[in-house]
Amino acid sequence: MSPEATPTQSAVLVTIIGETVLKDSIVQLLKSHNVSGYTIIQVQGEGGHGRRLGDMAGYNTNIEIKTIVSPEVSDTIFLALKEHHGKHALIAFRQKVEALY
Repeated sequence: MSPEATPTQSAVLVTIIGETVLKDSIVQLLKSHNVSGYTIIQVQGEGGHGRRLGDMAGYNTNIEIKTIVSPEVSDTIFLALKEHHGKHALIAFRQKVEALY
C-alpha cells in the first residue's frame, strides 16, 4: 500500500504512570493542550517508590494515562510534568507511532 493510500498520521504516544492523586492535574494539563482523547487505567507495580498494589481505592494506587499527540505537544506535556517529578511517583515516556485518528 502506498503512503498516500495509508490513512495514518505520524504521531507520538505519551504514556504517563503516576500516583492516582495526580489524575486531575494531568487530565487538566492534557485538556489545556487540546488533546482530543486519553485513556486512564488503574495499574499495579513496583519501582523506585516502592510497591503500588492498588488494593485500597485512593491509597497507594497508580494510574496509567495514554494519549496520542503531535511531537510538539508531547514536548510541552513533558516539560509540564517536571513540576510533579520528585514530589510524587511518576514516570513518563513517549514513542513514535503511526496512528489512525
